[in-house]
Amino acid sequence: MLEKIKELTKDTALYGISTIAGRFLQFILVPFYTHVFSPEEFGIQAYIYAFLAFANVVYIYGMDAAFMKYATAQEKDKKTVFSTSYVFTFITTTFFSLVLFFSRNWLAAEADYTQYSHIFLYVIGILFLDSAALIPFANLRLERKAAKFATIRILNIIINVTLNLVLILHYHYGIEAIFISNFVASAFSLLALLPEIIKYISFTIDKNYLIKMLKFGIPYLPGSIAATMVQMIDVPIIRELTGEATLGIYRANYKLGIFMLLFVSMFNYAWQPFFLTNAKEKNAKEIFAKVLSLFLITASFIWVILSLFIEDLASIQFMNGKSIIAGKFLVGIYIVPIVLLAYIFHGLYVNFTAGIYLEEKTKFMPMITGLGAIINIVSNYILVPKIGIMGGALSTLFSYMIMAGGIFIVSQKYYKVNYEYFTIGKVFLIVGIIISLFYYLTFHNKINLPIKFALLATYFVLIFLFRIVKTSEIKTTLNTLLKRK
Repeated sequence: MLEKIKELTKDTALYGISTIAGRFLQFILVPFYTHVFSPEEFGIQAYIYAFLAFANVVYIYGMDAAFMKYATAQEKDKKTVFSTSYVFTFITTTFFSLVLFFSRNWLAAEADYTQYSHIFLYVIGILFLDSAALIPFANLRLERKAAKFATIRILNIIINVTLNLVLILHYHYGIEAIFISNFVASAFSLLALLPEIIKYISFTIDKNYLIKMLKFGIPYLPGSIAATMVQMIDVPIIRELTGEATLGIYRANYKLGIFMLLFVSMFNYAWQPFFLTNAKEKNAKEIFAKVLSLFLITASFIWVILSLFIEDLASIQFMNGKSIIAGKFLVGIYIVPIVLLAYIFHGLYVNFTAGIYLEEKTKFMPMITGLGAIINIVSNYILVPKIGIMGGALSTLFSYMIMAGGIFIVSQKYYKVNYEYFTIGKVFLIVGIIISLFYYLTFHNKINLPIKFALLATYFVLIFLFRIVKTSEIKTTLNTLLKRK
């Protein structure tokens, strides 16, 4: 059993590192884009990528999950399952791509992007290539080829980033460079996966397996669309209500939330194997309760540091007076604390899913995600006209709060955990105090660096005053670490 756990931990680390490294490498492009593109251009690429995200869900319609289910259950027929799922999705992917190809000019006109209609050719290519690579990627996971999976993913991002820099800086391309780079990187991934495809492909479709996989996969579609809506629906709404320039400023600052997202992602990769392997321990529920408290305390520390000092970090000047984020985008940086807080609630959602998975009640998840999506849409339409991009950030926060609350209620019904509610309440009280003071001072133009340090000191004083972190626990931890050394 120990060896199995070690294998799982190693694979989890590789998948986690590749995903986190990929997200960070992609984030590196955000500061670069803010210096070479206008807010309008940044908004245009954000809008097109939102379309790409929704289309990608439709392209694959849950067949990757269906493949993994039946390839695992029917190992002896794995080649048949692979061929059936791959050939059928390849056919449907080709059909969807042809539909988009012949309607690209209409789509461009509807989006008022007639001058960018050529970009839709790259978007169609990206959708085609990524969909053609999804099942081979799933097969790598099944075969536990985590190193190959991670290598292809990271090389994909490196190619993407490098081409962006070359095409924009050397060849002076506009925003089409973003999509050309993505297209080439996606083509590389598919080429790298060709040996896997050739190994299993037989160009046949087994009718029985196809029916089973469609029945299993298509129900994933509503949940996947709802999840994408939670993440991306603010983009078209903010564009509709405000315009490209405001959308560009919103998305550039929204992406600064990546630092909390990376923390939540790392927690997620560690949490899933942890609760699965420890569920049968006698004190499993006590452990899970403590994990939630520790996650929240750590997240609150990251939140207060980033919220208070993100503007100062983003304004640091280098290379002939250029800041990390271009000044024309920094006018929207006040939304970052809200985005960071939204990701904390996403982390709570991740934590509460343990009971759902252990009791096999995942059928509730699409409904909860759908509710989150509805809240996001309604809230955006109500708040954005009144308070601008802050309305978009708050809508995301409300959405994740509803999802975390929904998953908590269902999980507690089937797998009750006595969380440390008093500690959780005190952490949120402290966060509420700091965020209220921060925004009050910000909107009254009284915020400055000394006050930010005073707010940081207030956070630490309250943490110890409310005995969330005890001095004795810190001493014990330090002594343990010193003894190990």
